[in-house]
Amino acid sequence: MTEEAPELVHVERGDDGVAVVTLDNGKVNALSVALLAQLRAAAEDLTADPPGAVVITGGDRIFAAGAQITEFLEDPEARPSQVADQNRLTAQGHTFLTAFNAVAAIPRATFAEIAGFALGGGCELALACDFRIASDRAKLGQPEILLGIIPGGGGTQRLSRLVGPAKAKDLVLSGRQVGAAEALAMGLVDAVVPADELSAHVRAKAAELAGGAVVAQALAKRAIDEGLDRRLGEGLTLEQELFTASFVTDDAATGINSFLEHGPGKADFTGT
Repeated sequence: MTEEAPELVHVERGDDGVAVVTLDNGKVNALSVALLAQLRAAAEDLTADPPGAVVITGGDRIFAAGAQITEFLEDPEARPSQVADQNRLTAQGHTFLTAFNAVAAIPRATFAEIAGFALGGGCELALACDFRIASDRAKLGQPEILLGIIPGGGGTQRLSRLVGPAKAKDLVLSGRQVGAAEALAMGLVDAVVPADELSAHVRAKAAELAGGAVVAQALAKRAIDEGLDRRLGEGLTLEQELFTASFVTDDAATGINSFLEHGPGKADFTGT
């Protein structure tokens, strides 16, 4: 009889429209192949049937401390003298990239709730979210260089787009960790709050967006994300296409009618 695989990623949809995705893989939430597969599946489910907003958390002490390094070795039981062959390494990198790309593709606002360490793959997962909110004791970084390797789950690309190439090179080439205050100053996180207030703060932010015009939010998110990969003129054309698409939603009719009758900020959107 086959032993059932442990559940390493839990998804809970709340009455406030927020789906909370919790990583649950031991003390450090190592990003094993099994966890990444479950994370990708969860993200794909949230894309197929979107909630109002998504929060990704590792619990109240840690976010994720990176890859499960032993999975990159030929013989995890022996002192490593040789890493896995090229095909295996390519497959490992693909597992990280597809999981994080699936998170980035969720058509709703996504929040990384960073309670403690977010290192290596953990930092890359946070980078795949739309917003990163950290506790005052959080530490973030891309320490792969200290193992003689480089980030492989988006760390060189999403990080440089977020904080600029010079700051990204500082973190990636040194492998150093930054505390919450420095992460906020460089734009790596969007807000820092006391540890005991983190969860409530993030859930409130997520619920606020979940109660808004989520279809329009999805279109705006697509315009921004896809526009960054295009020339300005192409991005503006995409924006015009999605601007037009937003007007045929029920929420647009609701919002415009509410504005004309009651002024801004009073619409009761249905998410359609």
